[in-house]
Amino acid sequence: MANLLIIGAGGVGRVSSFKAAKNKDTFKNIVLASRTKSKCEKIAKDIKERLGVEIKTYALDANKKENVVDLIKKENIDIVCNVALPYQ
Repeated sequence: MANLLIIGAGGVGRVSSFKAAKNKDTFKNIVLASRTKSKCEKIAKDIKERLGVEIKTYALDANKKENVVDLIKKENIDIVCNVALPYQ
């Protein structure tokens, strides 16, 4: 089972988070991070209510590479799914 980091809490981030949560046998730990933590928290709340799966949320400035690296290390991430803006 893998630890997944999804960067971006827009429409694609929402769909990606739900798809990952539906595959809880594949993903041991799902982390959703975006500039605006409240967007992540709303998605996490919806997933918890609908699927019973908890995901972690973080505020993340993905423009700064070191922030992304630090979060990857902190959560022991195996897979990064970047659905934020392309330059991030």
